[in-house]
Amino acid sequence: MLAKILSCAVVGLDGVLVEVEVDVGQGIPGMVVVGLPDAAVRESQDRVRAAVRNSGGKFPLGRVTVNLAPADLKKAGPTYDLPIALGVLIAGKQAPPSPLLEDALVVGELALDGVVRHVPGIISMVTACAAKGLRRAFVPAVDAPEAAMVGGIDIFHGEILADLVNHLTGDVPMLPQS
Repeated sequence: MLAKILSCAVVGLDGVLVEVEVDVGQGIPGMVVVGLPDAAVRESQDRVRAAVRNSGGKFPLGRVTVNLAPADLKKAGPTYDLPIALGVLIAGKQAPPSPLLEDALVVGELALDGVVRHVPGIISMVTACAAKGLRRAFVPAVDAPEAAMVGGIDIFHGEILADLVNHLTGDVPMLPQS
């Protein structure tokens, strides 16, 4: 199954939307990240695997392919951990696809226990999100007050990966940051 989630890169002072595509298929178990990732993005494999497992999920047994598009834009840092983890859970059929993600930005570094950590450049990211007509952004709780300074977009935040998964499945509604 394929999952698509929007995230963002920061180039200079500008945010550039990045589509995170996650495919879970058959084959030798493993995970590969393509789309010009730097070392920190490639290391997301281990953070995501541990965060999913330590949040009560199961990492898929098949081949997990993550594409960060556009492929010609260098992706740096751990910003993509949270969207990759959500993509893995959706593509692995542990969470249903949610219409809340269709017009949303998702950013956040993951700790091994599933805690969502700060990402740099949040104002640039949320500004790009609003400029492209997206309606909501899911950000680390620590970044929510800063993200809320950008008008025209609903900011949602969670402390842990499970907060966002529970919100997307309708188990625990989140209120937007104001």
